Amino acid sequence: MRVRDVMSAPAETCRPETDLAAVAKLMWDHDCGFVPVVGAAGALVGVITDRDICIATTTRRLLPEHISAAQAMSSPIHACLPTDTTSEALATMKQFRIRRLAVIDKDGHLRGVISLNDIVLASERKGEPAAKDIVSALAGICAHRSIEPIAV
Repeated sequence: MRVRDVMSAPAETCRPETDLAAVAKLMWDHDCGFVPVVGAAGALVGVITDRDICIATTTRRLLPEHISAAQAMSSPIHACLPTDTTSEALATMKQFRIRRLAVIDKDGHLRGVISLNDIVLASERKGEPAAKDIVSALAGICAHRSIEPIAV
């Protein structure tokens, strides 16, 4: 099964200068927690998650409307192509411990978004990728990272 068969398209997007309050409203209105950030030319320049918004606002002690998407977006960008298999997308998610990927064309323009949820629901309908591959990816994504103690 290919990414293009299960991805969500078109994806809701924002611009780098969009404030986090507007991004959060977009997420609320469209029931998503991941918004690709596109530049003026339409190329993907970053992604922002609901977690990025929470961390940016609490660590900066600023209201969300005073922080731009560019100031909080995640980098580097992890993406896949529409022609990639869902197993390849799962492997990327597992490797980088993320639940969603931007889907871009060869020129870096956004074509959609694929989430772990999309893959799970497709697997239930189409029988692929295998449940064991999904569980393996989820285990990798959810693994606790080791945190170095802070010297005092």
